[in-house]
Parts: sequence; C-alpha cells; structure tokens
Amino acid sequence: MGTETELTCGDVVLLGLLADGLSPEEVAGRVGLSGRTVRRRIRAVCDRLGVATPIEAVVWAVRRGVI
Repeated sequence: MGTETELTCGDVVLLGLLADGLSPEEVAGRVGLSGRTVRRRIRAVCDRLGVATPIEAVVWAVRRGVI
C-alpha cells in the first residue's frame, strides 16, 4: 500500500533491527531510545505501510528491497 519514500532513515534502521530478530527493547538499546518510543515508532510505521504487525512491516520492507 505504501511506498519506500514514506519511510525515514530511522524507520529503515528500526525495521532492519527487527528483521535481525531483536525485540523492541533490544532495538531501543541499540538506537538510544526508550522501549516505549520504539514501540510507538514501530506502530506508526505499520500504520503508514497499511500492515497490521511489525512482522508484516519487515516482510514489506524485505520484498521491496528496503532492508
């Protein structure tokens, strides 16, 4: 539904770390944000892409070569 241009560099980093199997809390530690902020940003990415789950967002990004 969405396009790559709807993702910020930070969004791509988050999706990449999720694709590597990190939990939102582990992602937070890597990027220097709180777990709550990371979960909120992941939800915003899902909403922008029109997907229901972070896994679907990762699949969307992989299929389009974003990550």
